[in-house]
Amino acid sequence: MMNCCDARGCDQFFSARFARRVARRYRKRGVDKTARQMIAFLEARGIEGATVLEVGGGVGEIQLELLKHGAAHAVNLELSPAYDEEAQKLLREAGLGDRVDRRIRDIAAGEDGIEPADVVVLHRVVCCYPDYERLLTAVAEHAQRLVVFSYPRRNAISRLVVAAQNLSFRLLRREFRTFAHPPAAMLTVLTRRGLRPSFDHRGLVWQVAGLER
Repeated sequence: MMNCCDARGCDQFFSARFARRVARRYRKRGVDKTARQMIAFLEARGIEGATVLEVGGGVGEIQLELLKHGAAHAVNLELSPAYDEEAQKLLREAGLGDRVDRRIRDIAAGEDGIEPADVVVLHRVVCCYPDYERLLTAVAEHAQRLVVFSYPRRNAISRLVVAAQNLSFRLLRREFRTFAHPPAAMLTVLTRRGLRPSFDHRGLVWQVAGLER
């Protein structure tokens, strides 16, 4: 199986051009609808003074919103370095550069130096990772209070879309792949490690699950 942890595959898809497009959209429109649901869940549970760990945070728009609403500090883990320039620009514009630590790390690889946080966030990340159990196990181990993550709805249409995307990647000789993992199985990984589901939002394409200890 292709390993999305390989930064080469992620670099091909999550490029500097992609990062610039995401940053422009955030400046113009703010976070997307799914991210707003995730932020609302966290704010309802209390984030004042909280530490945030975001896995695959991209240019960091969710972190920025959480910091603006009371979180104390955020750590962003990425596999692609292409986001960093745009992320740093957004941090400078918001005056929050000293409150975010950005690292190129794979949380599921058992790498040292990743401290637990009050809140762990994954927005559109599990669909890019082949081994959801390993990823979410690591997430649970690093979450002291809350976990929120988004994932694509799993049905015939989503499976067809994923298959078409992956076929195109193979034809283009790209390593990157997407996945539509079973939602119940993903939640089971987290509940077995002491997290309780307390929020569920079902959008047309993306779903959000929020869990707490």
